Amino acid sequence: MSGPLTGIRVLDLSRILAAPLTAQLLGDLGAEVIKVERPGSGDDARQYGPPFHGAPSDQQSGFYLSANRNKRSVTIDHSQPDGAELVAELAERSDVLIENYRGGVLAKYGLDYATLRTRNTGLVYCSVTGFGQDGPLANRAGYDGVFQAMCGMMSVSGVPDGEPGAGPMKVGVSMVDVLTGLYAASAIVAALHHRDTGSGAGQHIDLALLDCGVAALSHYVQNYFVSGVAAPRRGNGGFGGIPSQAFRCADAEIFVVASTAKQWSALSAALGRPELGADPRFSTVSARIANRDLVLDTLSGIFAEQDADYWVRRLDDADVPVSPVNTMAGVFENPQVRHRGMKRTISAAGGGSIDVLANPIRFSDTVIDTYTAPPLLGANTREVLESVLGKTDEQIDALQIRHTI
Repeated sequence: MSGPLTGIRVLDLSRILAAPLTAQLLGDLGAEVIKVERPGSGDDARQYGPPFHGAPSDQQSGFYLSANRNKRSVTIDHSQPDGAELVAELAERSDVLIENYRGGVLAKYGLDYATLRTRNTGLVYCSVTGFGQDGPLANRAGYDGVFQAMCGMMSVSGVPDGEPGAGPMKVGVSMVDVLTGLYAASAIVAALHHRDTGSGAGQHIDLALLDCGVAALSHYVQNYFVSGVAAPRRGNGGFGGIPSQAFRCADAEIFVVASTAKQWSALSAALGRPELGADPRFSTVSARIANRDLVLDTLSGIFAEQDADYWVRRLDDADVPVSPVNTMAGVFENPQVRHRGMKRTISAAGGGSIDVLANPIRFSDTVIDTYTAPPLLGANTREVLESVLGKTDEQIDALQIRHTI
C-alpha cells in the first residue's frame, strides 16, 4: 500500500458498517489496517446475506464486502486474558484504534482508551456508538433506521401530505452509518495531524450515530432554526428554485432542475412551449415558487407526452440539468460513471474475482490504486502476530490450542 496515510497503522475492532467503513477509507488512503475479529464467527456482517460471494460458509456477504477491503483479518478472543493482552500489544504498536462496542464494554478487558493510553500515549482511539459515551440514552443499542427516525431524517423524506402513500420514509441506503463513517475518518485524520504537529499525544474521539444523523440535516435544520417551521415532505421535489423535481414521462421518470432564469427559458424552448418562459406566473424564481403547484402540474402534463430518453436528449441539448432516474444497472451503464472508474474488478479472497466500488477521491499525486479484497476470516492471524508482535511459531501454536486465536 502507498498513499497519503502510508506508515499509519490502524487497529480495527469494529463490526457491521459505520466503523468498518471508517477503517476501509483509511486503508484506501494507504494506512495499514488490521481487523480483529472473533474466532469462528467474525464480524456479524459476514453473515448478512444473501447475496454471498462463493458459498455462505465462506462468510463473504455482499454487506461485509462493502466495508472491509484493504484490511488484514486477525482472529482474537479478547474475552480471554491472553487475547486481551494480544489486542493491547497491537494497540501499543498502532496509531489508531477504532471500536464500536457499547460504552464500558472494552474497559472490562483493559482495552478502553484510559487504559491503553498508558501503554501508547500517541494512540488516537475512536469510539463509534449509537448515542455517544454519555447522556440518558448512552447505553442503548441502535441501528441506522432507528437513527433516521430519531434524528428527523425520515420526517423530511417521503410522499407529501395529501398525496397517495403520504408519510415519512426511510432513505434506502444506511445513510446515517455511511455519514458517520465519513465523519469518523475526518476526525481521525485531524487527530493524527494534531498529534504529529503538537505534543505527540493522541486523544479519544467520541462519535455518535445520532449526532451525525442530526448534523446531516444541515440546511433543513438551519432553516428550522431561522423560521421555526419544519420543512414539509416534498417527495422527489427539492427545496431550492422551481422546478427541481422528478417527473413521470411516458415510460419512466427523469429528474429536472431549471431553477435559474436562463435554465427556465431553455427548458421552455426545449419543451416546445417558449411562451412559458415569458408567462408572468413562471418567468421569475419567486413567481415559480409562489405558483409551485401550477408549474409542476403544467410540466407533468408535458413530460407525460414523450418517453424519458426523448426528454433527456432534448434537455441535454438545451443545457438543462437532467437525468433519468437510474436503476442500479443504469448507474453502471452511465458513460461518466464508467469513465471515472467507479467499478473495479479485483481478485477475491479464496479465488475468482469480485466487483467493488472504487473510492471517489482523486488525488493528483498520491493516487488511490490499491484494492485488496476483503479478507477471509483470520486469514492473516499468523503473519500479523509474527511480523507486528514478533511471536514465534511455538507461541502462536499455543494460542491456537487455547482457542485464543
